[in-house]
Amino acid sequence: MSEKLRVGILGATGMVGQRFISLLENHPWFEVVTVAASPRSAGKTYEEAVGGRWKMDTPMPEGVKNLVVMNVNEVEKVAATVDFVFSAVDMSKEEIKKIEEEYAKTETPVVSNNSAHRWTPDVPMVVPEINPEHFDVIESQKKRLGTTRGFIAVKPNCSIQSYAPVLTAWKEFEPYEVVATTYQAISGAGKTFKDWPEMVGNIIPYIGGEEEKSEKEPLRIWGKVEDGVIKPATEPVITCQCIRVPVLNGHTAAVFVKFRRNPTKEQLIKALVEFKGLPQELELPSAPKQFIQYLEEDNRPQVTEDVNFEHGMGVSVGRLREDTVYDWKFVGLSHNTVRGAAGGAVLCAETLKAKGYIQAK
Repeated sequence: MSEKLRVGILGATGMVGQRFISLLENHPWFEVVTVAASPRSAGKTYEEAVGGRWKMDTPMPEGVKNLVVMNVNEVEKVAATVDFVFSAVDMSKEEIKKIEEEYAKTETPVVSNNSAHRWTPDVPMVVPEINPEHFDVIESQKKRLGTTRGFIAVKPNCSIQSYAPVLTAWKEFEPYEVVATTYQAISGAGKTFKDWPEMVGNIIPYIGGEEEKSEKEPLRIWGKVEDGVIKPATEPVITCQCIRVPVLNGHTAAVFVKFRRNPTKEQLIKALVEFKGLPQELELPSAPKQFIQYLEEDNRPQVTEDVNFEHGMGVSVGRLREDTVYDWKFVGLSHNTVRGAAGGAVLCAETLKAKGYIQAK
């Protein structure tokens, strides 16, 4: 086990923390050695701290049950036990910004699932298949923080994963205007139906802050590193509505696109299924072999059939057809707590390790 990097999970008892724990079981490169959470959980075993709140559909891994939960606020103490951390802490945005920087300043890389640092100019926000070159900005961030190996990297919001990769695959056709409506699962709010019975048979047409993230974050991903910061792209312009629906896992998007160079359906499908990035080239442990699949059936993608495509790390697309107002429209589906949260962060960490940014202390 000693050759594996030692990993800590900040916010380990919450839903995304639990997803990290389950995804990292038997990981070939990483081993969870430290779990940290709020002071009220500290001192208990992980199994005691989570109690009856284990929300994954697979059992709690044996390897973590008896780990004693550390106090996430005891930064130096936690950092001393690990090579890097995943952050899924549940705090205010300002508190998250502060604590993630504190960990980075102990020379501990932080790979975060949180939104707090997504717009910090020198913090890379990465989907590894799309913009791994944004990790180059880490060198500027280290200068600001005064670190040699400590830094923060983040992954983007779960809601954009069902359409931003698709638009990236179609870049050569110059999409310039996009309308997207996302139908988002309740696990995106850290809930199950047991926690949120009023969602059964219900739709809520509002998710706080989500529409702004869904419109702006893709532009940052498509931006360029200039003068040590990331300058967002200006196109395509995206307008979005985000709706909470009675589904446990899986965000679906209905999307309309205008192109400057209008492609054929065959060209669009070919671009999707052939699209790959650095994780596929490097054959990283969590990388989907097929990043985007296209489904020909009229009634796909469906959450029950397709959300676990490539172990939840792939994107499913269907219903691609010409539109009467826009050029083309499609439906996309991604797993919001795997690709959209913990899995996306694990893939970021694997990419960072492959590029030499994360090493044993």
